[in-house]
Amino acid sequence: MLLEMHCHTSEHSSCSSVSAVELIRQVFGKGLQGIVFTDHHYLWSEAELAAVRLQAAVPEYFLLLSGQEINTPEYGDVLVYGATEAFVSGTSTAVIRQCFPDAALVWAHPYRHGREPATRELLSEHFAGVEIFNSNHTVRENSHALQDWHRWRFTALGGTDTHGGSYAGLYPTHFDHPVHTIDELAAEIRHGRCRPFIKEIPHAGANSQVTEVTIGTKGADEVRERIVIREMRNRHSWTTAERAFQVMEQVAGEGFSSGPYRVPKPIDKDPASMTLIEQGVRGKSLFDKLLTARPEDGTFYVTLAAEWLARLHNCRLAVTPPAEFLTREQRRLERYLQRFSEIDHKQTRKVKHLIEAVLNEEARIVCSATTVLVQGHGDFHPKNIFIGQDNQDDRATLFVAAIDFESSLMLPRSFDVGCFLAQFRNQFFAHPEILRNYPDELFIDAYLRRLEEAEGDFLTQVQLFRARTNLSIAAYLIKVGLGDSEDLWRVLVEAEQSLSGRG
Repeated sequence: MLLEMHCHTSEHSSCSSVSAVELIRQVFGKGLQGIVFTDHHYLWSEAELAAVRLQAAVPEYFLLLSGQEINTPEYGDVLVYGATEAFVSGTSTAVIRQCFPDAALVWAHPYRHGREPATRELLSEHFAGVEIFNSNHTVRENSHALQDWHRWRFTALGGTDTHGGSYAGLYPTHFDHPVHTIDELAAEIRHGRCRPFIKEIPHAGANSQVTEVTIGTKGADEVRERIVIREMRNRHSWTTAERAFQVMEQVAGEGFSSGPYRVPKPIDKDPASMTLIEQGVRGKSLFDKLLTARPEDGTFYVTLAAEWLARLHNCRLAVTPPAEFLTREQRRLERYLQRFSEIDHKQTRKVKHLIEAVLNEEARIVCSATTVLVQGHGDFHPKNIFIGQDNQDDRATLFVAAIDFESSLMLPRSFDVGCFLAQFRNQFFAHPEILRNYPDELFIDAYLRRLEEAEGDFLTQVQLFRARTNLSIAAYLIKVGLGDSEDLWRVLVEAEQSLSGRG
């Protein structure tokens, strides 16, 4: 059973701008089964509740109850469910519990304004539960509360703290069993048979534990909060992930936190626990979108991706040291060659010659006075690009976002373009109709239209980095045991062709 547990009406809370009837309709539209009014120091009578139910015209099964929010001297705001009289501001939690021992007291928005509740407060005998999700918390504070809940295992609730209709029902609470009265609801909270309505999907990797968290119901507006929590397993992984986090912070600050071009918004980081938190990106990868898109829609998506990249490059950010590019490329390409050498692959000699050619050309380009280095993505390809839409009824809210900045370096702008083209061809090689519908020129032309300036040999550079990306793909195929596959031969031939076609 899903209930909105914390909301304020314009009838009885001066801070609210939304009527009870509108609140009921909004929460019902979210797919919830009930609502509990929690006006400040006020309890709705049964007659009042019956009257607004009639006006809202919701079914009889939709639960409509009243609790109250009380300002206490010890803990600030506390939600009280099950008391039969309203308390004045300044009443202590001890008095409330003494008067109504069967009522459920829930600490409201305890993380607000950056507060970090002590463990003894979260586990206080005064409280039957703690509100961990609240619209008066920032995303960072909600994330912190979620982690504390998992750490200390107290009874947790969600409560939107609604003061306006646009966000009603955003943070519902799930009850294990149906309730019909405020006394039953209080008993369920006291016995811990409720929790915030969230979906947590863990993804375990070699170097991290990633948990995607989606809060609330989908509803008609599809507005749900999403966060991604990354816990690193070792210091090396933490250093790499924190560096990517810093790059995303800089990129988000350049206008990529909202609008048509985005990155996952960095929220918080904790070096002690090696944990990073960022906002989740709603949508599907460009790869998945193109598999089912109409050609005209697919063209639009690819164009958006190219524009996103040009916009990033136009920022000319410099977060990491410029000298890193050649140093890291040397190490990476040497690792690619090592994978071939270790199994004595028959193409080892060819790969060695290709790598030497790529490294020589990279050094020449980077040292050229005309080449511009910018903070690039470093791994820009269809599976790292997401297409989303804030409002499914409004195409103007469509956006493109790029994820995974762990390979971000100061690099030539042509690097990201060459990487995209090589990976696009490789990922869609089994789908020739997609390669026909979205040729290289579509991406390149869209990118160059938005790029403020380009080197005179830009397209030649693109071919170099296309070959370099093919070497990366070949090394990956060796790693996963596909050293004898036709794909390996194909990407090596394409790398040769890209190099031989330069100039």
